[in-house]
Amino acid sequence: MRRFCHWRAPLFAMVILLLAGCSDSPSPTATREDAEEKPTYPVTWRFALEEIEGSVQHRYALELKERIESISDGNILIDIFPYGSIGTSIQLTDLAREGSVHLAFASPGHLADVVPETGVFTLHFLLSDDENVNRDILASDELVQMFSEPYAEQDLQLHGFVPEGWMVWTANKPLKTPADFDGLAFRTMTSKISAEAYRAYGATPTPAPYSQVYSDLQLQRIEGQANPVFAIEEMGFYEVQNTMTFARPAQFVTSVVSNKAWFDALPDDQKRWLEDALDEVSPLAWEVQAELNASRLETIRQNSDIRTVELTEQERDRFREASLSVRESYARIAGKRGEAILERLIGMVDEAESDVPDL
Repeated sequence: MRRFCHWRAPLFAMVILLLAGCSDSPSPTATREDAEEKPTYPVTWRFALEEIEGSVQHRYALELKERIESISDGNILIDIFPYGSIGTSIQLTDLAREGSVHLAFASPGHLADVVPETGVFTLHFLLSDDENVNRDILASDELVQMFSEPYAEQDLQLHGFVPEGWMVWTANKPLKTPADFDGLAFRTMTSKISAEAYRAYGATPTPAPYSQVYSDLQLQRIEGQANPVFAIEEMGFYEVQNTMTFARPAQFVTSVVSNKAWFDALPDDQKRWLEDALDEVSPLAWEVQAELNASRLETIRQNSDIRTVELTEQERDRFREASLSVRESYARIAGKRGEAILERLIGMVDEAESDVPDL
């Protein structure tokens, strides 16, 4: 069984002290005037990940590190903190908001309780079945602009969205109809809207931290879960489940954020280096997730006799119909601004799909 660090309040305090004491970078909450007084190079930035080494996020962070250290001629260094080294996903976002880390990944599965508008990415059958359409929408400046204000209200600077692949369901049986979810203790991410997505199918949503999923499946405290293939492999979930169901209900979409006060206070050259590095890495994210999800599926098949089930379009339509009521829940939770984002995202998908030539 794979083991991870358990979080405790004293450890949380120790981590903050360690991060504050060992870094030669300016405080994330320093004023712009302080930052512009002649920064002492090299400057080290801390980047916290929601996933372990070898994951999509880890590959992204390594690419960003390489590019920004090159662009800045070594003046900017990045320390990467994989999942489990300094906290859970919720705690990593808190560290970014408080300024204890400079950069972090923040996924809607937990962030929607803080920035409710991001819950739109946990809705099922909202994005296109066309991978190119989704890639263009998720990389668009328009999408980032729609979310910039909600993030800023929580002291976060949004730098972009990173897709990590289609969510795949695992359980000890195929999940081919909503009835198959009836009463199933299904692990969800911690946000309310994430739980609603599976409650609509009749499941019993059971929120749990990422690091706890393996043991909960093994001990049968939960009976199923959803993640991209690469995560199912690297976290070993396939070792304690016998069926993977490919329904393509939603992409796992995360976001790259920084502490807003820290970003606003950066000297112009540092801000430019960061933005240039992010622009260079963005197109690679799609390639990384595609490669990792494909190769990890082969690894799963080679190392287990797990059953893989791909739903027909008719079967997917049943789930699609059952999922529509969750959009009303999202609008209620996220308010008018969230409802406007949902409507615009639907429009963006429709517009992009209409431009796809018929084959």
